Amino acid sequence: MSSKNKTEVLIGGKIYTLSGYESEEYLQKVATYMNNKIAEFKNMDGYQKLSSDLRGILLNLNTADDYFKAKKQADNLEDELSEKDKELYEIKHELITAQIKLETAEKTLESLQEESNDYQKRIVQLETQLESLKEQKNPTD
Repeated sequence: MSSKNKTEVLIGGKIYTLSGYESEEYLQKVATYMNNKIAEFKNMDGYQKLSSDLRGILLNLNTADDYFKAKKQADNLEDELSEKDKELYEIKHELITAQIKLETAEKTLESLQEESNDYQKRIVQLETQLESLKEQKNPTD
């Protein structure tokens, strides 16, 4: 198990000590995200007039909204990846089937070529025998 990391971060103008098993860089990134959210809200009309409780709730709700949107996007990407994996599996299966058919066709072709060569040799033999028989029948030709 990794050791816990502690790091000081500045969020909303205050220094906080964050600790966790994540890297210091990650913890700083989280603090930066929160600062960006706070800055986003500070630019909105009326935000400063809200009580600190309402500002905190608004910040939490928006952070949760960001989380659920990112989670939905990640889930969609996982679904797409799963579909692509299925398509890839089917394509690999088709490729293997095509390779088997090709190998079978190549073996059949090789066999037929050997058979053709055998027939060619047999034809030559028969023609030679035929010539020989003709010569025996008509020696004066």
